Amino acid sequence: MLNFESDYLEGAHEKILQRMIETNEEKLSGYGRDKYSASAIEKIRQACLCPEADIFFIAGGTMTNALVIASLLKKIEGVIAPETGHITTHETGAIEFSGHKVLSLPQTNGKISAQQIRAYLEQFWADDNREFMVFPGMVYLSYPTEYGTLYSKEELKNISEVCREYEIPLFLDGARLGYGLASPESDLTLPLIAEYCDVFYIGGTKVGAFLGEAIVFAKNNLPEFFIAHMKQQGALLAKGRLLGLQFDTLFTDQLYFKISQHAIDMAMRLKKGLVGKKYRFYLDSPTNQQFVILENKQMEELKEAVAFSFWEQYDDEHTVVRFATSWATKQADIDELLTLL
Repeated sequence: MLNFESDYLEGAHEKILQRMIETNEEKLSGYGRDKYSASAIEKIRQACLCPEADIFFIAGGTMTNALVIASLLKKIEGVIAPETGHITTHETGAIEFSGHKVLSLPQTNGKISAQQIRAYLEQFWADDNREFMVFPGMVYLSYPTEYGTLYSKEELKNISEVCREYEIPLFLDGARLGYGLASPESDLTLPLIAEYCDVFYIGGTKVGAFLGEAIVFAKNNLPEFFIAHMKQQGALLAKGRLLGLQFDTLFTDQLYFKISQHAIDMAMRLKKGLVGKKYRFYLDSPTNQQFVILENKQMEELKEAVAFSFWEQYDDEHTVVRFATSWATKQADIDELLTLL
């Protein structure tokens, strides 16, 4: 059975497995104070051209989002996000559970604009009743978005300028960051993201690691007692070496970027094949997630041989489904999928 449900179906890259075996019996300090975590931090700082960045490793994306948002916001504040953002839709209210409302804005292809954010902030601060409302204290974006689309350098720069004008942090969810940066349509780099964003994270769970995300506080803006926040929210792993070693491996010899490029190459092969077969796309995604409109009958037949994600109903006779490639997708699987289609 072929499986294109998501991009975290496989375990971890073989180089990570090998290094885990090699270091397995070493006695190392816990809670991220080991030498491999320290090495990974330095490598990520170099990759971001941000030598003063504060970097922490967390097990998963939802935990990372909840931790960053809760630690940066005041009790009266919420976070601005697209209505399709991960924290808005697919995190079971994790942000609200931490005591902070998600202030959702209408999206276009998964994105919100600097103009929308400015208008929201202007309207809020012009309202004489604002003290009875949730204060907008942060902006959240995903790169790529949940629809596989990308913010351009100009778009991110403009959003950053609005955030700085209103003195609120810009937080970028990078669960699939490698796949965004590897896209042929991307004009962003890690150093540019570090320049425009106050905090972001580099996803490992979906990009070659067993698990793990690397939070980067890029502006000397580490929240006070952040490790205590991690501990309180169950995000401080005793065997921090497991996360540090993986990121140390991913950021050795450009491995993170090389395997991200492979996922994009496979997605573009799939996209080209679908175009050739006259399939309709829900939108034009330049990353590893491809959204296709299938007839309901065909979708049910395809389920017998292929696993994929239901995305949304298109109309009474059609459904939008998602095929996701990953760092480990095999070309033979792409070709077999295209044959079945």
